[in-house]
Amino acid sequence: MLYYVSGPVAVLEPGLAVIDCNGVGYGCRVTAYTAAQLKMNQTARLYITESIREDAFDLYGFISKEEQNCFELLTTVNGVGPKAAMSILSAGPQNFTLAVMTGDEKLLTAAQGIGKKIAQRIILELKDKIGGSSAELDFSGPTVAAPAQVTGNATLARAALQELGYSPAEIQSALKGAPADASTEELVRFALRAMVMKG
Repeated sequence: MLYYVSGPVAVLEPGLAVIDCNGVGYGCRVTAYTAAQLKMNQTARLYITESIREDAFDLYGFISKEEQNCFELLTTVNGVGPKAAMSILSAGPQNFTLAVMTGDEKLLTAAQGIGKKIAQRIILELKDKIGGSSAELDFSGPTVAAPAQVTGNATLARAALQELGYSPAEIQSALKGAPADASTEELVRFALRAMVMKG
């Protein structure tokens, strides 16, 4: 089993990166998101998910564990194969996570081969899984007091922002003054707007 490959990028084409590992070139299928972070002849590490079938042995390479986890979640959904999952993740794992957490079908259907029904199935099947994994994280942080009242929408918004890479302190600060009755999507947009204005 391959966990990751690391070495100089020997070939970089749309959907394909070849990593030279001590003279052996590993051809990895990659998303546009991952490809955009690779440069020819520069060392890269790609986390690997193997797909072995009777007629093919494919390696899917990801620039981060987060992107790999999203891929593996996506391929558990009936009707979503590796090709469709890679297409969805080309917009980045953060955008995929945000789309699922906020129920944004449009972002998912923008990917090639993803229709409205499959987008709805992805949201339905993965929302609890993504929210559940995020809910296990400590969003309050060691020095940030949790709000007196946390609605379900606020919890989901915090989870989505955590998945986007923001720290608990940044999230706490960005959500100050947010409307109490705002939806998850409105809270996420409110926080992102606050962070953009701040920095």
